[in-house]
Amino acid sequence: MGIRPTSDRLRETLFNVLGPHVDGCTFLDGCAGMGGVGIEAISRGARLVYFVDQSRKACAIVRENLQSLDVNVGFRLLDSDFLKALDLFEREGTVFDIVFVDPPYEKETLYAEVLVAFGTRTLLADEGLLVMEHTKRIELAEVVGKLKRYRVLRQGDSVLSFYRAETA
Repeated sequence: MGIRPTSDRLRETLFNVLGPHVDGCTFLDGCAGMGGVGIEAISRGARLVYFVDQSRKACAIVRENLQSLDVNVGFRLLDSDFLKALDLFEREGTVFDIVFVDPPYEKETLYAEVLVAFGTRTLLADEGLLVMEHTKRIELAEVVGKLKRYRVLRQGDSVLSFYRAETA
């Protein structure tokens, strides 16, 4: 199906870094795949988790995974192109405390588009965090609009790039 789930080890590293910031937050799992990252956010106390994936099959898997864990509230699942979902969130006034985006590695232009969207729009809360998972063969910009990368973690072929909005 083309889904490349975030490894258990990388997911554990991610949540060790995010720590207590997850509790009570509004979390976005972009390009959610099987939903493992968003489900982990729910298990760590996120107030509301948004799952977005353009694949109907992936969304069905996320829904099945949530049902199998008896998770019936505290989430919203969107079967949508990620950038179109961001347009919807902006129209609705939705702002995220933590955003995790793991696009397919071959969609290199999507990484830049996501960084521009969060660096120039009001989708990220003050003190909000954006985390991009990518292959080590892709180098992401250090600064995009109001976003500044402050941490990079590498595990095997995968990299987590952490961004925070610079405050004036």
